[in-house]
Amino acid sequence: MKIIIVEDEKKIRQELQLLLQSAGYEVIGIENFHDVVGQIIELNPDLILLDVHLPEEDGHELCRKIHKKMVTPIIFLTSDDSVNSEINGMLLGADDYISKPYHPSLLMARIAAVLKRTKSSKDLSDNVLEHKGVSLDIRSYFVTYKNKCMDLSKNECKLLGYFFNHIGEVIPRLELIDYLWDSGLYIDDNALSVTVNRIRSKLEEIGVTDFIETKRGAGYRI
Repeated sequence: MKIIIVEDEKKIRQELQLLLQSAGYEVIGIENFHDVVGQIIELNPDLILLDVHLPEEDGHELCRKIHKKMVTPIIFLTSDDSVNSEINGMLLGADDYISKPYHPSLLMARIAAVLKRTKSSKDLSDNVLEHKGVSLDIRSYFVTYKNKCMDLSKNECKLLGYFFNHIGEVIPRLELIDYLWDSGLYIDDNALSVTVNRIRSKLEEIGVTDFIETKRGAGYRI
């Protein structure tokens, strides 16, 4: 398990690294606070420990930006013990909020709990379809690849889900149009192309290329 520490106080960062490494975690401390989000995406961690008060950007804003790109769990670890800060952090999707000073054993227990909860949610595969490393949550309309995620519209999710349920099959355009829209209504044939292209564009934003193949005169397949 890889954990990233986003903490600007060197002494605290080093103490955390030693504590986590002693428990067997792979630990990386962020030292350059320019483009923190970009560094995190590149490192692709299993968990992020995030301070609130940082040199270049507020931790709450970083949390918001990270969750727009990734589904990685975040624990705020900060000296800011105000109720407003904690509420803000949790509303932004943080998995826990721990105030400094912390008890090492309690911190480790809460980290383990978040990681266990995250793993359990990943194991609930009834609503999650997977192919070539790409995961589609048909309940939340999220598509995920290497911890980077993208929100889909209802029709985009519905169409991509249909592809996932027919992997390797060439699906005719008319079949897809009938599935997406009420066949009793006239739908411009171009509407399907637009929807497919929007999905492709969103997949490319999270690093997935050539996922949906066009079979000229026949249809599409993945």
